[in-house]
Amino acid sequence: MRFIIAREMPGRMRVRLEGPVPESDMGALSSLLDACPDIITASVYPLIGSIAVTYEPVDEVRSRVLGFLGGIERDDVERMRQTGSFSSSAQTRGLLLDIAWLVGTYFARRWLLPNPLAMIWNVMMFLPYLRGAGRSLSHARLDVPVLDASAIAMSLVQGDAKTAGETMFLLNLGETLEDYTEARSQGALIDALMHVGDTAQLVQGDTELQVKVSDLRQGDLIAVRTGMPVVVDGLVESGIALVNQASLTGEPLAVERTVGDDVFAGTSVEEGEILVRVKADPGQTRIRSIVSMVKSADQYQSVRQARREQLAARIVPWNFLLAGVVALTTRSIVKTSAALMVDYSCGLKLTGSIAVLSAMSQSARSGFTVKGSKYFDAVCDADTIVFDKTGTLTEATPRVAKVLGSKDWSQREVLRFAACLEEHFPHPVARAVVNAATEKNLEHRELHGDVEYLVAHGIVSSLDGKRVVIGSGHFVFEDERIIATSRQISRIEHELEGLSPLYLGVDGKLVGALGIEDPLKEGVAEAVDELRALGFERIIMLTGDNERAAARIAAEARLTEFRADQLPEDKHAFVDSLKQQGCNVIMVGDGVNDAPALARADVGIAMGQGTAIAKEVADITLSDGDLSSIVTLVKLARSLSERMDRSFYQVMGLNSAFLVGGISGVITPQTSSLLHNATTIGLSLAASRAYRF
Repeated sequence: MRFIIAREMPGRMRVRLEGPVPESDMGALSSLLDACPDIITASVYPLIGSIAVTYEPVDEVRSRVLGFLGGIERDDVERMRQTGSFSSSAQTRGLLLDIAWLVGTYFARRWLLPNPLAMIWNVMMFLPYLRGAGRSLSHARLDVPVLDASAIAMSLVQGDAKTAGETMFLLNLGETLEDYTEARSQGALIDALMHVGDTAQLVQGDTELQVKVSDLRQGDLIAVRTGMPVVVDGLVESGIALVNQASLTGEPLAVERTVGDDVFAGTSVEEGEILVRVKADPGQTRIRSIVSMVKSADQYQSVRQARREQLAARIVPWNFLLAGVVALTTRSIVKTSAALMVDYSCGLKLTGSIAVLSAMSQSARSGFTVKGSKYFDAVCDADTIVFDKTGTLTEATPRVAKVLGSKDWSQREVLRFAACLEEHFPHPVARAVVNAATEKNLEHRELHGDVEYLVAHGIVSSLDGKRVVIGSGHFVFEDERIIATSRQISRIEHELEGLSPLYLGVDGKLVGALGIEDPLKEGVAEAVDELRALGFERIIMLTGDNERAAARIAAEARLTEFRADQLPEDKHAFVDSLKQQGCNVIMVGDGVNDAPALARADVGIAMGQGTAIAKEVADITLSDGDLSSIVTLVKLARSLSERMDRSFYQVMGLNSAFLVGGISGVITPQTSSLLHNATTIGLSLAASRAYRF
């Protein structure tokens, strides 16, 4: 981008561009400037082609800012515009410019043009309305464009240029304000989602660091393993994995990705491990993913919202019928026009969609991301809630409370080798084992062969040609046929009483066990009590743990119903049985093994620290893992339903009053149109208010 420095003082400069900034580039350019870490604030003045920026008054920072401005290319602006990026200040300036143009040109024509020229001008301005009506009629639709075109045409047929111009001015002004109100709500949602943090495993030499995605830079190397999200656009440098790309392509089956293949942000690894070189700005790929989610929210529209929009479309033909009746009974063009100047469609559609966008943005600020309004419906109607245990009711950071060895394997050897196997996977129990080994300064270098993770069962590898397994009792003893003496079993049951056991077997024999302590999350019992007070008939816990460990956690959480020793297929079957009984089910989980049940429930909620697969199939994601967020979510869903009902009756009542006033002659058609547009904007702004419980 070419520019000259017009004025400068320490920490602030104004640069002049070669020409004005096109209106279509305003939002994209403002967002580009906001994305520069060295720029504190930036203001674009499009008509005079000028940009004012503030930054830290340091020579190095000034040089970087100048370099950034000089490096902006046309392609950068185009890419940013394609992301649908939102700039509140740019949108507000654009609105004011649009209104100023509409008002200025309207009064200039009204005061300066003689009636014949005004009529010719208005006929030209009417052509877009006529084309819109023609498109609707060609599809056999009687909708708002036909209604608007009919009202304008009636004035033109009478030779009333003033009324036709006034009608088009009011329609344009109302549409401009409605577009701004909706864009502002979408922008607020995007801004809220941008603050929901994600992390990545940054590879630096032989070590890995967990970092924020926003801290990644082009060229960095990250590790992505089973159950983890791909958080950037990148190139696979090593490894092989099955990657679920449903969020981008809609294809439900995972595709194989290996060295030289591209992977994209918003996808997730179902199985395998890859190292990915970051090849695009993580900030921009994140914006793209968020904007894609916001724009696809319509396909997850709630039944309540869809009904209102369908009703809005069905009312339009009745407007025409009413206009016909008025024309036949009054013989008055003015009163007939009044019947066409007010419609219910805009108010019903706009207030409903903005109420939903407001709820979604408030959700993001409160710690949960909702994919669409249909899931607010499902939460509002739910009567049964099912929780997974580990990482959901219990802390995402469980700890190893006890390690048991055997005659051939010491406790240190059991813990060291278990950590060596578990370090490859992002499950909370795996992290607990690795942390326990680290605390005891046990090095767990790669002594084993390739590692295979069997969902909800355990891990299989090899050591000196011998098969090694670690996992649940069901997996180790029943699936893998590991041999354990009755004395070993009795000792484990006695010493690991109330803990979740993890068994280690080598070459067909049990060599050790680890007792995992799952502390209950703070506030879980209180959240369960609140959910019960909100009317949930059944609150149930499902877990793969044994009966004793499950009973301990259920008692602490004040749950009266639980199921232990549950495999993924068992959880799915249980949720399915609840639905067949007529229950409306919320399922809350965080692991790969919860994904089938999350997908089967009426609404699936994934914990934010859980696996990418769980988040992918879930309809709602909790970013902080705090169960009080679910209480807030239920209250928010019910408040949204109440707000949509209230705005429905307000739109119907007010617009009916304006119709009656216009048809009876109490107010002019233009006044009824003005009131209609004004109340639509007012109700839309009311629908965008924060929800309070």
